[in-house]
Amino acid sequence: MIEDIKKDASVRMGKSIDSLKQELTKLRTGRAHTSLLDHVTVNYYGNEVPLNQAANVNVGDPRTLTVTPWEKTMVAAIEKAIMKSDLGLTPTTAGSVIRIPLPPMTEERRKEMIKVVKAEGENGKIAIRNIRRDAISDVKDLLKEKEITEDEEHQAEDEIQKLTDKFVAEVDNIVAIKEKDLMEV
Repeated sequence: MIEDIKKDASVRMGKSIDSLKQELTKLRTGRAHTSLLDHVTVNYYGNEVPLNQAANVNVGDPRTLTVTPWEKTMVAAIEKAIMKSDLGLTPTTAGSVIRIPLPPMTEERRKEMIKVVKAEGENGKIAIRNIRRDAISDVKDLLKEKEITEDEEHQAEDEIQKLTDKFVAEVDNIVAIKEKDLMEV
C-alpha cells in the first residue's frame, strides 16, 4: 500500500519535472535551437499540425533557424504561423526556404526571461509539494482505516518528504542551468 503511494507520487513528480523542462524549452536563450518552434502550429490542409510535421526545421548557424516546408505551397502558411506565434520572430523567405534570424537578447530581456524561468520553477515546486500533500493524505487515510501502524505512517511520511526534497532540488538545478544559459552572451 505505502509502496504504491510512494511510487505514484514519484511518477507524478517526475511528470512535473518533464512539464517544467517542456515549458523552459519554449523560452529563447539567444541561440538558435529547433525546439523554439515546437509549439508553433500550422494550418495544413484544414488541420492544425505542429510545424515539424509540415516542414524540416534546422539550425543554420548559432543565430538562425531554417525551415524547409515539405511542399512549396506551405511556405506562406508557415511564415504566417511563425509571425503569429508569441516568439516575436520575423521570418524571411528565399524561394522555398524560410530563414528565421534570432535577434540578440538585450540585458533587460534576459532579466525578464530569468524572472519567467524562476516563476516556472516555483510553479514546478508547488506542483511537487501538492503531490506530497496528496501522498501524505493517502497515508493518513490508511492509518485511519487501521491498515498501517503509526510507526509505518511516520516512516512513510519521511520517505515521501525525502522524495519531495529530491525533486525540488532537481527543479532548482534545472532553473539554475536555464538561468546560466540565458546569461551567456
